[in-house]
Amino acid sequence: MAVVQMMCARIGMVTGAGLACALMKKFPRWVVILFSVALLIANTINIGSDLSGMADAGQMLTGLSSHYFVIAFAVLITIAIIRFRYHQIADVLKWLCLVIFAYAVTAFLVVTDWKSLLHDTFVPSWPHSHDAWSTLVAILGTTISPYLFFWQASQEVEEEKAQGERTLKQRQGATAKELALRKMDVGIGTFASNLVMFFIIVVTAVTLHKHGITKIETSKQAAEALRPLAGDFAYLLYTVGIIGVGFLAIPVLAGSAAYALAETFSWHQGIDKHFQGARGFFTVIIFSASIGVLLNFLNVNPIKALYWTAIINGLLAPFLLIGILLVSSDKKIMRKQMPSKLSFILMVLVTLLMFGAAIGMFVF
Repeated sequence: MAVVQMMCARIGMVTGAGLACALMKKFPRWVVILFSVALLIANTINIGSDLSGMADAGQMLTGLSSHYFVIAFAVLITIAIIRFRYHQIADVLKWLCLVIFAYAVTAFLVVTDWKSLLHDTFVPSWPHSHDAWSTLVAILGTTISPYLFFWQASQEVEEEKAQGERTLKQRQGATAKELALRKMDVGIGTFASNLVMFFIIVVTAVTLHKHGITKIETSKQAAEALRPLAGDFAYLLYTVGIIGVGFLAIPVLAGSAAYALAETFSWHQGIDKHFQGARGFFTVIIFSASIGVLLNFLNVNPIKALYWTAIINGLLAPFLLIGILLVSSDKKIMRKQMPSKLSFILMVLVTLLMFGAAIGMFVF
């Protein structure tokens, strides 16, 4: 994950533009449009699921109907993205990252056999069924996810704009120090992200799955099932974590799709702009949030929706990784600032792994 994100960051820093712009230098526009539309669909369904989880958590904490919270959270997040500038949103997201460590605290409250757990973590078994292969694709699609590719590259551009580099020419190229700092930043961020994902899986495995609770349709059911098994404090941490993760994820999901489409169709774009200066960009964000709310009122199963969007991302990602590899190895596009051979080899291995998991899902 770190290698992939750093390669996307390098593209943004060196080219001075987002990932969609870079891809259009190697592929026909219709291919990039296809990627962007697929990203929008997957992200919008994901937003609907996240809003559902946040609304359920709000209902559990207050007793008010979840429908009120769905609308309130969607409106609040959308207004914040439109009104606040990039550096303000970035600062909020950085602090919100602390909330997700609630899952780590929950894990330490519920796990008793760490020796067995660590053994199974580092000595995993080979998938033996279609469901197991599908779950592997979903996990890879959640971790090495297309929306993060577009978001990472675009945020490098936003960072440079915030530093006063307003034109493309000013943003092109990156110093060795800038790349080194970004590599450290991406490494720490991806490590923390995967650590939190590990704790979420652990909490689910040692509580719900261990007690035969495998048919969960909403985050509310998951939290309520956790309560008698792990206690009120773990239940509260889990619930608060759902809200925090939603506030963290939805701006990234909506923003990444907006960046991809805006770059593909040459719209004015950027969180640093006002609504009148980037109508198409912000319209995509409003559209995603609105459809996300609608999905909740249509009673779409949020857990199944998350699962299938993760699979879609897992199937889409390796094709995008090929595009990223081609862009990163192009001396002209990358202004002779290509990634190291080790990074390139690791990226190829990740791509092959994701293709292998996808093939396994269809074969077994």
